[in-house]
Amino acid sequence: MPPTLGALLRTPSLRLRLLTGEDRLDRKVAWVAVSELTDPTPYLAGGELVLTTGVRWADSAPDHRDYVRRLAERQVAGLGFGVGVVLEETPPALRGAAAEFGVPLVEVARETPFIAVGKEVSRLLAKEEYEGLTRAFAAQRELTRAALAGAPEIIDRLARDLDAWVLLLGDDGAVAHAAPAAAGRHAAEIAAELPRLRQAGVRASASVETGGERVSVQPLATGRRARGYLAVGTAGPLGSDERTLVNAAVSLLSLELERGPSGQAGEGVVVALLSGALDPLHEGAAPLRGTLPREPVVVGVGTAVGAAHPPEGVLVAEHDGRALLLAGAATPGAVIREVLDGPVGLSEPSGYADLETALAEAERARAAAPEGEGGVVRVGDLPGGLLGLAETPVGARMAADLLRPLSGQRTGAELLASLRAYLASAGRWDAAAEALGVHRHTLRYRMTRIRDLLPGDLDDPDYRAELWIALRVRGVD
Repeated sequence: MPPTLGALLRTPSLRLRLLTGEDRLDRKVAWVAVSELTDPTPYLAGGELVLTTGVRWADSAPDHRDYVRRLAERQVAGLGFGVGVVLEETPPALRGAAAEFGVPLVEVARETPFIAVGKEVSRLLAKEEYEGLTRAFAAQRELTRAALAGAPEIIDRLARDLDAWVLLLGDDGAVAHAAPAAAGRHAAEIAAELPRLRQAGVRASASVETGGERVSVQPLATGRRARGYLAVGTAGPLGSDERTLVNAAVSLLSLELERGPSGQAGEGVVVALLSGALDPLHEGAAPLRGTLPREPVVVGVGTAVGAAHPPEGVLVAEHDGRALLLAGAATPGAVIREVLDGPVGLSEPSGYADLETALAEAERARAAAPEGEGGVVRVGDLPGGLLGLAETPVGARMAADLLRPLSGQRTGAELLASLRAYLASAGRWDAAAEALGVHRHTLRYRMTRIRDLLPGDLDDPDYRAELWIALRVRGVD
């Protein structure tokens, strides 16, 4: 959750002073936007703390009321005015407009760089994300321990962690376990939704309203057939941490339903292992380890499972629109090609403690495999280095997100090329302009616009490095 405006004001080192908006200190600050534009709203998404020094107000004062009105309509978190740079005090007209439109107005002391405010927001965001992940990981560990006692204990634990009611339903909609027991009264209403869910397939989920509560229903499946359903009822929408916990429960319950009477590991093992829902090194998982391939193992990613009955020592599953494989490192490539259809990516040999890395390697190798061919691409055959790790589907999405403020503009290609030339020449204007074939004043104008559009600081070496890698991943010339 983003920090509040009040939390920023309580940071002594920032020396911020609230001028208006005492009743709006609970507003969430999603980001800090520094802008000297007379109308910055086209470049705002809402929730920002907008910082300005009024540098364009020195010669001719703007219509402060119109300026603040636009910010209010954009639903910014607040407005910060830096004094001592152009104007020695916050204009009274600006204070009046802020009070009229309900925009919190903060005075920023001359000694406080705007970048310090941005860094504090970033720090608070990172702190909240880390604490959320820590809570989620702890809850997942407890859920995994509960799985050792069976599906009912998973349901009971999930209900306690979410402060919700939870139902485990069979594939026919019958209640297998309810937490609390009174939650069973919702089963009939949920069962009415199951025919539609079955028709949509095992990767679909459903949301229904019952008794004023939101109910999420997800199939429990490790192959093409749902073996049961998990229903979670809450008073409001689930947060990201809660959704992660529900997904972990789905994997664990799918594994539990998949487990046959012989105790042999099935498709659910692969999904649970590679999703992080199951720790094979936990002391309680010793019986399971006897059914798994011996270390070192390899992880494979393909288009679909090609063999209904894979050979001994090879585990396969279909999950999230792809086929997953877990096998001993000595498994021949010919066997892997028989088990997985389509182009296949294969990881380096690894231990069970490093399956997350192995899955990322297999996905990277799969992304590099030519479409329409049935070969096996091993990650060891791909280019190495940090840039090689970034050249994955995930890396491409991150690069696109990072550069979207520029690529989304009408002159996006021009701006991206200018940024690349500027970074490639280490900020030397003459060299960058010559590489582009433009006058250096033209390049300066473009870079000023780029600085206005980008949310980060181009003088920050970490941010420059991220931009450079993103440009390389996108293949900007």
